[in-house]
Amino acid sequence: MQPVFIAGPCVIESSELLNNVAATIKDINERYGVDIIFKASFDKANRTSIKSFRGPGIEKGLQMLADIKSTFGLKILTDIHESWQAEAVGEVVDVIQIPAFLCRQTDLLVAAAKTGCVVNIKKAQFLSGKDMVFPVEKAREAGAKDVWLTERGNIYGYNNLVVDFRNISDMLEITPTVIMDCTHSVQRPGAGGGKTSGDRKFVPSMALAAKAFGATGYFFEVHPDPDHALSDGPNMLYLDKLEGLIKEILK
Repeated sequence: MQPVFIAGPCVIESSELLNNVAATIKDINERYGVDIIFKASFDKANRTSIKSFRGPGIEKGLQMLADIKSTFGLKILTDIHESWQAEAVGEVVDVIQIPAFLCRQTDLLVAAAKTGCVVNIKKAQFLSGKDMVFPVEKAREAGAKDVWLTERGNIYGYNNLVVDFRNISDMLEITPTVIMDCTHSVQRPGAGGGKTSGDRKFVPSMALAAKAFGATGYFFEVHPDPDHALSDGPNMLYLDKLEGLIKEILK
């Protein structure tokens, strides 16, 4: 069984960026027989600073994601931060993602579940893998047929995260699809002077370590020029490195 792959820019910056990344993903899908899901956020509601770029908003952002879906034939994932967003988002995307800090928000989980989309719940930085049985239970009881969990590290002191890979094994006892977020897990939250910093050099190691612990999916934020990205640049993978890493995972 092929692993789940999710890749795309952190936030919708422009149509040009989306098309560039989507074209690369479609090419990898066709040449390796995989099914990478395209990811981008229409609103980054949890940026460190009020001055940080958030994205185009829900109306314009969903239209841009719908254009990617129709042009390139890719499945789409995006995140929601408020329950009222779920219905409109569910009409466009295949997977609705619940952000880590919001993974216990009952109304958000229920609204996402009611759309009929796959619900991908990111494990909070303050929870264990075993704790995620309760968010999954909320989504399933609200009608979600397919619930995924994503590991993204735990808070380790200030401005740092650490990954306990045992969480992957623990979460596989809750749901069969457990994804390793290989880019957010190398963040250094708030360590960039009003924005998040990170160490992208560790992204490949995160992926391969997660594979050893039985991960069934991999999440990568990618960008052709991450040093000039408008969000999460320091921990994003260079777009031209994505193919090689997927090839390594598939070995």
